[in-house]
Amino acid sequence: MMRVALHQLVVSGNKEENLRKVLEKIDSFDADLHVFPEYLMGTKDGNVTRELVYSYGEPLEGEFASKILSKSEEYGVGVVFSMYLKDNNGVSNAAVLVVNGKVSAVYRKIHLFDAYGYRESDVFARGNEVATAPFKGFTIGLAVCFDLRFPELFRAMILRGTNLFIVPSAWYKGPHKVDQWKSLTSARAHENVSFLVAVDQTGDHFAGHSLVATPMGHILVDLGEAERSLLVDIDPTEVSHAREKIPIDKLLRLDLYKVWIQEGKQNIRGK
Repeated sequence: MMRVALHQLVVSGNKEENLRKVLEKIDSFDADLHVFPEYLMGTKDGNVTRELVYSYGEPLEGEFASKILSKSEEYGVGVVFSMYLKDNNGVSNAAVLVVNGKVSAVYRKIHLFDAYGYRESDVFARGNEVATAPFKGFTIGLAVCFDLRFPELFRAMILRGTNLFIVPSAWYKGPHKVDQWKSLTSARAHENVSFLVAVDQTGDHFAGHSLVATPMGHILVDLGEAERSLLVDIDPTEVSHAREKIPIDKLLRLDLYKVWIQEGKQNIRGK
């Protein structure tokens, strides 16, 4: 059994204030794993600009990540947090898993949010690698927000042994957006017979409704729209039992999918 703390926050435009809030949440809740939203370093009235991201961005050795790592070591816990990760390739929209003060996995967002009039690709460098790591009887796979619309990433993670997806998010408000959020999160969980924990920002610009979706596809908890934290216990044996009913790993037809993908690529090139 693993106890997860979902921290649904209103993130301000002040990076230091946001970091203080994160550290206080870890101090205040007794959990094995703490999960925080996307854009955790801050936004400008709900937006991420290139100027803000390059100003706030830090390497993993910077103060923002280092203080979270220290808090993780102090309590002997895991933390999944997001950051504007600065390195030789520019700045990535990253999710980081730390355990007992050490970095276990770093995921740089692959599917940047170029939709609904937004252009993350004008701001962030694009990632290209899956990130998974073992923790407390689970294998965690990391994704970020808009990635939820791309089931291929989640299927790639279960082929690497993942049974728990963690998805920091800043899901914007808008018509039907909460319906989409709930449909996509429960679908990604159930089609891969895995748990999925998606922690969203809330407030004026973001939808909230952080949740846990189960391997059988139902939403176990939904935090609504208030700024709040919630502790949830999840059990890896629930995944095992669900996969006995739905043996997804044995029923996949990777031989066919590879052929179809190649045919699709040729079709696209032909156009």
